[in-house]
Parts: sequence; structure tokens; C-alpha cells
Amino acid sequence: MSEQTLIKVVDLSRYYGPTLAVDHISFEIKRGNITGLLGPNGAGKSTTMKMITGNLAPSSGSIEINGVDLLDHPKQAKEKLGYLPEYPPVYKDQTVDEYLGFCAAINNIPKSHRRKSIEMAKARCGLEKVGRKLIGLLSKGYQQRLGIAQAIIHEPEVVVLDEPTVGLDPLQIREIRELIKELGENHSVLLSSHILSEIQALCNHIHIINEGRLVYSQELKKEHSADESQTLVCEFKHPPALEEFKKRTGATDVSAFNNIFKVNFTTQSDIRDKIVRSSLDGNWGMLQLFIEQESLEHTFVKLTMEQHELS
Repeated sequence: MSEQTLIKVVDLSRYYGPTLAVDHISFEIKRGNITGLLGPNGAGKSTTMKMITGNLAPSSGSIEINGVDLLDHPKQAKEKLGYLPEYPPVYKDQTVDEYLGFCAAINNIPKSHRRKSIEMAKARCGLEKVGRKLIGLLSKGYQQRLGIAQAIIHEPEVVVLDEPTVGLDPLQIREIRELIKELGENHSVLLSSHILSEIQALCNHIHIINEGRLVYSQELKKEHSADESQTLVCEFKHPPALEEFKKRTGATDVSAFNNIFKVNFTTQSDIRDKIVRSSLDGNWGMLQLFIEQESLEHTFVKLTMEQHELS
């Protein structure tokens, strides 16, 4: 898959009067990535989204959409963008087909190709059976699907989704998540949410914004590399002395507190089998053995609370 950069944000800021709502944010998003923009309410997520989609002018900084400067060439840049605001921009007195026909027209899709584009968007978003229904009679989930359909009808390279599952029931959330995952295979998707589980379920990169500043950026790895350090947590009913634990297991980087031992290791030097055998031989009574992972929730709370305390 190409590593082409489709969104490039450099030193982006926005003032509302004397208030600095977005403070010199910079990041890039490559093709095929679903990137989550995470932060508490009022952190600056929606303001950032609006600037990236050309709906709000930045006070300073630059935005490029697939190499096109959004400020210098807004029309050309927006042609490469699809945008779903927090509340879908639908007209409830139109049918689904009428609305998508209108969206095709305003996105300058030639008349000869509009029907094909409409059918494509409906198929991708699971709307084939509701084309003739009034939008106002659709469920919230279907209206959200329609909002995504209007965002992709012109087959943009970049899709921006602001709180795409807000107000949906669990089944609808699951369906929308699957749709977003499919979009992420061929587009660059920027997803805004304050729901941590949403970000973890969908994204392979995250950016955390707090009080207008980008405070954390990280790839969400599904697997650890062979040389990446991890922490193993062991709990025993009859814990050995620290030196005995090290001698029997061969572990070197170990800390112990009461009956819990923490061992730093890499996949290449995985000693879990040795620990299990040593526990059996030494009658340590192993109660649990697991790899410690700092949750996204812990990272989020830590960063946002630390910045709040410093401000």
C-alpha cells in the first residue's frame, strides 16, 4: 500500500477573539490509515476538523490535501475531500435517491455518471433498499449511513468523520464501524471522537488534543515487534525471594512487591515458559501471568489531567 501523505497539517492555529482554541497543531495522515482525533469536550477537535475541511479559516498555519494547499486552492483541495459533520447534513423531506442526486450535482459529477455514483454510494453504505424512502422516516443509523454516503459519493481520497456514531444504538454502532473500516482500505480517514472504545476499535493512529494543543501522537499497534520491550506481571500464592526468582527463571530486569513480580522482556527473550516451569518446580502457586498494557484510557486521562493541573 502506498505511503502517500493525503493530509498534511502544519502549525495550525485558530483564535476566537482573544481565545486560542487550536494551538499550533501539526500532523500527517497517509493513504490507507484511519486516524483518530481524540480529546475531551471543548478540546478543539471540531474546530480542527472544520479547518481541515475548509469550513473554517485558520488564524495561521497550512493544510494540504493530497499535495494541494487548501488555502491557496480551496476548490481543488475540497474536491479530494468528503466530510461528515457531527450532525448529518440531510434534507428530511427528500428521498434518499433525491438527496444523493443533489449531492452528486454539487460535487460536479457529470450527469452521465451520477446514477452510477449514487448506486455505488448506496451499495457501500447499505442503502440499496431505502432509495425511495423519505429521509425523515429513516432511523438514526440509516441517516448516519446516508451522511457517510454523501461524503464518499464523489470518491474522495480523504474522508473526515466528526463523531460518526453519536446517538446510535449498539447494533448501529457496530454497522457504522464496519463501514468505516472498509473506507479505511482505500481512503485516508480522519475520525473525531471522545469515545475511547471507538478509537481503539477503528484506528491505527491516534492524536490526542487537549486545550487546543496536540499532546500525544501514537500508532496503535496490534502486535509487538520482536525486539520491543514488554512487561510481564506474575502473581504467586507462595512468592519466592527476588534472587531465587531471578536464578530459576533467568530474568534480569525484575521488580517485586509482596506477591507480584514485574519482568521486562522482549519477544526474542520470552521467558514465560521458564517462569511457569519454575513456579511448578518451586511450588510458588502461580495465580496469574499476563502482559501489562497501558490502556488508551489510562494514557488519555493521564495526559489531559496533567495538562489541566499545570494550567
